[in-house]
Amino acid sequence: MAKASWQGTNLPRVGGFNRAVVLDTIRRRGEISRVELAQRTGLTAQTMSNIVRALIDDGLVTENGHAPSTGGKRRVLLKVVADAYSSVGLHLDPERITGVLLDMAGGVRLRSTRRLPDDAAPSAVASALARTLQQLVRRSGIDEDRVLGVGLAVPGPLDPDHRRVLSPPNLAGWGTVPLADIVAERAGLPVVMDNDATAAAIGEHWAGGEHRAGSFIYVYWGSGVGIGVVLHDQVHRGVSGNAGEIGHLHSGGGRGCHCGRRGCLETHCSMRAIVADWRTAGGDPSGPTIAQSYEQLCRHAADGDTAAVKVLRGAATKLGQALASVVSVLDVDRVVLGGPALRHVADLVRSQVSKVLSKQVWAPQVRPVQVSPALIGEDAGAVGAASLVLDHAYSPRLATLLGT
Repeated sequence: MAKASWQGTNLPRVGGFNRAVVLDTIRRRGEISRVELAQRTGLTAQTMSNIVRALIDDGLVTENGHAPSTGGKRRVLLKVVADAYSSVGLHLDPERITGVLLDMAGGVRLRSTRRLPDDAAPSAVASALARTLQQLVRRSGIDEDRVLGVGLAVPGPLDPDHRRVLSPPNLAGWGTVPLADIVAERAGLPVVMDNDATAAAIGEHWAGGEHRAGSFIYVYWGSGVGIGVVLHDQVHRGVSGNAGEIGHLHSGGGRGCHCGRRGCLETHCSMRAIVADWRTAGGDPSGPTIAQSYEQLCRHAADGDTAAVKVLRGAATKLGQALASVVSVLDVDRVVLGGPALRHVADLVRSQVSKVLSKQVWAPQVRPVQVSPALIGEDAGAVGAASLVLDHAYSPRLATLLGT
């Protein structure tokens, strides 16, 4: 497993990287002394001290009491100033927009949701996203210049170079839409956009501190299913920025998928597919929307309804089989399950996925796989979107170190 903190370098040309390493290490630890900080980052005491002084002067870090005495002089503890800056995260789901205001420590300060009609056009959605953002900032009472920016978590596929969504299958009638630029123009703030599963993985990594250091697969299970990949503390987006689209891996059978292919994982694991399977098994979904019918199913499963439990275990089995291939190829030892589809049934799904992985991953005796619930809860997409901004502004990046 990767080390819990990035190692810095004392080369003068990468001060920006070192600053990010120091800030990231303080954030992950919660509180840390200068001595331990130097040990963990690998920086000289002088380099580290200069960076800490600058971070304190910038209002990003503060001194926060003393560590317990070990016989000598008590060490002063450092911590991130959580309310120094904030970011807004907006998650676009086919049925709703969820927004959060996040502080620098990854804490959710405010939350807002807004329902969307089934046939919402891109322009209407962009307006709703901007209104959600403005409402959160207004309710918070913070100055707009303390908002670093806006993160958008959206269904893929994406064209990140041109900041566009490309005919997302779960958003009927959408073509190629430069959504990030439209929202930026209406909001008057910088906007960064990413796939919702990747955003959720960044949020988990940012908020999880040392508990999510190293490498892991984050499974975002909402209307559909996708994964975010974190390898050695770096998010892996792939060549086109669309890594993690496991929802359209072939998973057996000939069920037709809304993407036009057959046998995709989402034909077994999307909320729509699971609700349909429950109806076939004798269930009686009666919600006005797919999401509400799905929640009805989950409540029945939590209460021990045999048909509902069987349907969910079947979907979790398909998911586990797909994840076994991903885990074996990437050689990671942790899978994190998150997203709104797990409400009421997280333990059931986690248990089944873990069981499948233990049987199907390659060489489990040298790499046992731990399956854990997400730390950031049901609003993973929105929290992840806000974390995109913080990650972009403050996390250590290989590109910075390499000068690319």
